Amino acid sequence: MADHRISHIDLDDSTILWRNADVEQERRVAIFDLIEENTFKPVRSAEKGATGPYTLGLSVRDDRLALDISDAQGQELETIMLGLARFKRPIRDYFAICDSYYQAIRKATPQEIETIDMARRGVHNRAAELLVERLEGKVETDFATARRLFTLICVLHIRG
Repeated sequence: MADHRISHIDLDDSTILWRNADVEQERRVAIFDLIEENTFKPVRSAEKGATGPYTLGLSVRDDRLALDISDAQGQELETIMLGLARFKRPIRDYFAICDSYYQAIRKATPQEIETIDMARRGVHNRAAELLVERLEGKVETDFATARRLFTLICVLHIRG
């Protein structure tokens, strides 16, 4: 029986130069939620008989996102490379809105926080839709999984 999901995820910590407590919490929550519930079916590997669950390694190589996919025994199945040019603006926008959000939760009114959070979710949702689009034909995934993966992609881009 096929189990097309991610059971373990690794981030290439060598590309992460700096993180604060807020970002670290976002990373932990995204990984926890992703492992708890996700849909992830690498199309080429599944066509060759891979059934999952999968281990996913995320890294940035030569300004491209590398998704290293292995089976539960650690056997490498495939690497999917995605250009990051189309993600630069969503990543920049997400960082900016998150920065405003983290500042707001320390001193703004509940209504101001809610307004910023709605904008943050909107940026995040559009980026997740872009990720689903970019993965089309490569990985079948759902929207919630794409949202969490986008959070992790952002973590890989933190430069301090």
